Amino acid sequence: MAKIDELVAALQRRDDEKHKNCVLWALAIIGAIAAVAGIAYAVYRYLTPDYLEDFDDDFDDDFDDFFEDDEEEDTEEKEEKEEKEEKEEKEEKEEEPDTKPQEAEEAKEASEEE
Repeated sequence: MAKIDELVAALQRRDDEKHKNCVLWALAIIGAIAAVAGIAYAVYRYLTPDYLEDFDDDFDDDFDDFFEDDEEEDTEEKEEKEEKEEKEEKEEKEEEPDTKPQEAEEAKEASEEE
């Protein structure tokens, strides 16, 4: 009986080792497939152009152009306003000396009449 028990124990160890070996092989195959898929995905991402980045660049360019046009118009309008204000100030300065002597003469005439 001892020999039969030894044989049964040896067969069970062999079955346990086969079972462990099968699980190990299954995990190795799944790991290899995952590694190949990861590498394939990395290569795909590296080689595929980024269309969204191009779209963002185009959008940013169009967006900037739109506001640059507005800014140019705004600066032109500001410059025109500044030029008008400067002209008005010059005209006022030119008129002021003329009005002071007239006011002075009017004040003299008014004081003489009194």
